[in-house]
Amino acid sequence: MISPLAYIDPSASIGKDVTIHPFAFIDHDVVIGDGCEIMPYASVMHGTSLGKNCRVYQGAVIGADPQDFRWKEQPSWCTIGDNNIIREQVIINRGFMKEKGTLIGDGCFIMAETHIGHDSVVTGKCVLGNGVKIAGEVIIGKCTILSSNVIVNERSNIGKWVFIKGGTRISNNVPPYVIMAHNPVAYYGVNAPIMTRKKFTDEDIDNAAKAYRHIYQTQTSVFNAIKRIEADIAPCKIRDNIVNFVRENNYRIAAIPVDLEGD
Repeated sequence: MISPLAYIDPSASIGKDVTIHPFAFIDHDVVIGDGCEIMPYASVMHGTSLGKNCRVYQGAVIGADPQDFRWKEQPSWCTIGDNNIIREQVIINRGFMKEKGTLIGDGCFIMAETHIGHDSVVTGKCVLGNGVKIAGEVIIGKCTILSSNVIVNERSNIGKWVFIKGGTRISNNVPPYVIMAHNPVAYYGVNAPIMTRKKFTDEDIDNAAKAYRHIYQTQTSVFNAIKRIEADIAPCKIRDNIVNFVRENNYRIAAIPVDLEGD
């Protein structure tokens, strides 16, 4: 059902079985995949592509102009995957620094009044609580949960299977499989409740806990902690994911005092 009271630019590409409610706005250069539903007063702006079976609720703006002084009206994009739920008043800015711009993977639940900045990547199967604020060029790993009112500063990289408690401010990289909380941010343990529910083994969880004891509870540098992890834990997917993340982010991770970073 496409309401005659909605505005749809003639150049927009609309898939099969799409529902567009009255007073929705669909701009030019927009692709809306099969089975999507666009609620009243939601806007899908130019340069935006929605995958299949997405639902965009009232007042959301998908593909808003980038909020960055470096953007000078050059082409910019917002790419949304399949099976995403985008609730009321969410704003997702287009990106202009890479081919697909701002990228939201498949199966995400983005709750009301969340803001996702330009060129950020939400990898997939993530939950973003009410009022989450994500700045530009942020990466959110797969299956990560950000509780309500979490703030993520620009260029932060959050690993997969992370849980960040409500109201926490993140201004650095967060390695995989952890819980973070409070302000200033503090390591709160391994994300064992979610990992157990999702069929990680006890050995997986124990290896993650052992690795993070070296990083967060031994009063040594991150560089030395990684060396200890490699000596203490046999090679496995969990260990390798943690070690690789920390190295790829130049040993800079959240909840570590500055004088304990690097070597």
